[in-house]
Amino acid sequence: MILKPTESELEIMQILWECGPLTVRKVNDLLNQQRRVGYTTTLKIMQIMAEKELLTRDTEHRSHVYTPTLQSEEVQSTILDHVLKTVFKGSRSNLVMQALGNHSVAKEEMEEIRLLIKKMEDKEDGIL
Repeated sequence: MILKPTESELEIMQILWECGPLTVRKVNDLLNQQRRVGYTTTLKIMQIMAEKELLTRDTEHRSHVYTPTLQSEEVQSTILDHVLKTVFKGSRSNLVMQALGNHSVAKEEMEEIRLLIKKMEDKEDGIL
């Protein structure tokens, strides 16, 4: 079972997914570009994340380097499955309608969605 990270943990994981393994100092510096976060707060969250096995900690150097144990796709899938079941009662079409209906969608995104639907239809029809 994949753990569902908290909002603060997700912020940290996003940084690590984008930048690769980092020290607490560097993660904290990047968080502070978005909002004010104290170093000790970032350190404590990352220590908890390591205990929960969301991060690994390389202690070879003076400054410990943290790496996420999960890929972003795994976490996205787990969170989306949870939202689908709890908020949309398992209805994928309601989820998609809500996601697309409340915001303007860029032309490029619409084309990506069309291609994905076409790919899914072709897969269903046995066309690869």
